[in-house]
Amino acid sequence: MFETIRRIIYLTLLLCVMQVMQAGESDRKELFDRGWRFSLGNLENAHQAVYDDSSWRLLNLPHDWSVEPLKEQIPGETIGPFSKKSPGGAATGQTLGGEGWYRKTFVISPEDAGKRHELYFEGIYNQSEIWVNGRKAHRNVYGYSTFRFDITPYCNPAGQENVIVVRVINEGKNSRWYTGSGIYRHVWMIRTAPSHIDDWGTFITTNRIADNQADVSLTATVVNGNDSATDFEVRIELVSPTGKTVSKATQSTKVASRDTLEIPFHLQVKKPRLWSTETPDLYTSRISLWKDGTRLDEVAIPFGIRTISFSVENGFELNGVKTKLKGGCVHHDNGLLGSAAFDRAEERKVEILKKNGYNAVRGSHNPMSESFMSACDRLGMLVIDEAFDQWRGKKNPQDYHLYFDEWSAKDIRALVLRDRNRPSVIMWSIGNEIRERITDEGRETAGYLKNEILKYDRTRPVTAGVNKHWDKDRKNMLPLDNAFHHLDVAGYNYMWRFYEEDHAKYPQRIIFGSESVATEASHNWDMVEKHPYVIGDFIWTAMDYLGESGIGNSLEVDPEENVHQFMSWPWFNGWCGDIDLLGVKKPQSYYRDVLWHERKISMAVEVPVAEGKIRKVSFWGWPEERLSWTFPGMENRRLKVNVYTRAPKVRLYLNNVLVEEKIVNEQYKASFEVPYQEGTLKAVEVDDNKEGASTVLATAGEATGLRVTADKTRLSADGQDLSYVWIELVDKKGNVVYDSQRKIQIASEGDGACIIASGTASPNDMASFQSLTPTLFNGRAMVIIRSDYHPGKMRLTVASDGIKTSAINLNTK
Repeated sequence: MFETIRRIIYLTLLLCVMQVMQAGESDRKELFDRGWRFSLGNLENAHQAVYDDSSWRLLNLPHDWSVEPLKEQIPGETIGPFSKKSPGGAATGQTLGGEGWYRKTFVISPEDAGKRHELYFEGIYNQSEIWVNGRKAHRNVYGYSTFRFDITPYCNPAGQENVIVVRVINEGKNSRWYTGSGIYRHVWMIRTAPSHIDDWGTFITTNRIADNQADVSLTATVVNGNDSATDFEVRIELVSPTGKTVSKATQSTKVASRDTLEIPFHLQVKKPRLWSTETPDLYTSRISLWKDGTRLDEVAIPFGIRTISFSVENGFELNGVKTKLKGGCVHHDNGLLGSAAFDRAEERKVEILKKNGYNAVRGSHNPMSESFMSACDRLGMLVIDEAFDQWRGKKNPQDYHLYFDEWSAKDIRALVLRDRNRPSVIMWSIGNEIRERITDEGRETAGYLKNEILKYDRTRPVTAGVNKHWDKDRKNMLPLDNAFHHLDVAGYNYMWRFYEEDHAKYPQRIIFGSESVATEASHNWDMVEKHPYVIGDFIWTAMDYLGESGIGNSLEVDPEENVHQFMSWPWFNGWCGDIDLLGVKKPQSYYRDVLWHERKISMAVEVPVAEGKIRKVSFWGWPEERLSWTFPGMENRRLKVNVYTRAPKVRLYLNNVLVEEKIVNEQYKASFEVPYQEGTLKAVEVDDNKEGASTVLATAGEATGLRVTADKTRLSADGQDLSYVWIELVDKKGNVVYDSQRKIQIASEGDGACIIASGTASPNDMASFQSLTPTLFNGRAMVIIRSDYHPGKMRLTVASDGIKTSAINLNTK
């Protein structure tokens, strides 16, 4: 009871602290997502302030138009948002980009007259141009880059209307995966006095933790907006996770006219609460700028007190503790939402990964959203922060190689300045599978990018994802010395077989599996556990994603039929993730649990193929398994049952009768051929003839209803909150029935919230994606609800022929 009360008090204090800090920040930084108008297509003069946009669609950001159903549905050519005319085809998930326009008006209030106004875009895909009151104010070309700029010179006087116009172009073949289109991340308006604190100019590091004290360095950057040299006072206050001030410092300084000045501080925190994956405690640095006793500006920047180190002897250490990276590569999209980066969607993604044993992610292959990064800070997820998928060598005709020379330094700078205070970030990655990686030019480019990072942060190592490079006949692998030359930590894509050989050649090289496949998971993880210089492994991928369609396919085919790397129409989902598009744990993830010591034993049944057919699995795939012992019509047919465990032997029971005992192989797997009959299948690990942990699969009964559950039924009336509603076909005992044929109908009534996405995890059922009448996939579907800006009540109803209708109520407050 006492512990419960103590925890409630702690959470209440933390909430109060956050509310106070957010209240202070809201005066300075305002979310600018509400009330944009949008039009898709090429338009003339739409950038002009006087342009009539009254017929345009009114929407709230974040927004991804590529995931929205196409207006014209042509049989055989289009389904929902998918089109056979997609320039990217299977690579980008058969979706379209195009040209889109956004417009928003705002008025500067009298109390904000004389302030500096800055627009802050977290990401627009792809190339964007921004006008303010008809005047070109900025241009950006990299769809994943955060950018910001001063719009004060373009604004009208206080009380008069201002018009912001954004033109977005996503055309041609510019990506190897689904990107989304439009202003898919948050927009902010930042208002400061002409003289202010540059928040990106603040850098906080932990220098040393010893004797129950942390030594913290902080650099604050002051911007003098005055026409003469000015005396300022900078005050620093470090606030603990519970809201207690734990350290203070003040400095007076003179800054030259229209100049900036970095001011260093050194502070001590006694009895620090260290940030880690288990205890992701965040401190806050409150930095304020004063002149003649008046506060001009204040920023609040979260940070963590922690140390990281890398060595071949001890591997990766977090706060001096040896830590193996249980990692996954993650693309930026959010499944049914497309690329729209809602805070809750990004947070949920990290929650799911944490729940399934991951302690690290590699952003693949671009900067992730701020919402995702903040969730990693709060929830305790280590991050490899990656910048690019290509440098000067193209992978697609219209990709980033066209802009690399002009923009790469700017984009690296934006990434590092944005994320360098994040405790979650442990490495900077300068690229992935770069085309020119083995050349002298590639070595020179890697050095250039590394030096750009070192201008802003010297506390983290630089890495990259490096893959094999073959000669033109694909007979011999060429040396990768140039690719690894400038890397502090070497990322190996699909090359676990070379770890020991390369260590003998380069004994000081620190290695990690920057990409690996599920069927080789045991080989990769054995290397991590065996060698301290191999610090972790990152599966491709942790979660399913849109695009690279069918790369993880597992197909029932004729014996002579070939399996291709990508699948054509109607595939749109990679299908290589440990976790599917809705967040359901797939069988290979249960296998990974065994490898990572998260569970003792797991079991799955391979889906049988028709007579005369065989199953072929792609390099990135996994045999089609089910966590079920329900195969009606297969009575007495021998089914393959796979059991995964680290125990030396396994016993398998069917309806309490021993089927067989088998030795577990080097991949921690034992397979059985079992004649199917309804009932209960039980696998038990055996060591020294003693039975240990077990796992059970039971036959589900007839479907009797639809279970509808939401991760939250109370939403905040901020226009940003989400509720994820599960729809599951169940028997009378509540077991999920693996049905991929049943169609359902989804409807809603009321206000305060609305449906913004729905569908299933199927990689090739285009008709069910973004549909209110989807066909269940493995017995499941999902609806995503978005809150409005006003209170209300909503009722969601789900129906299907022959079973009782189900409903759930949601409230927005």
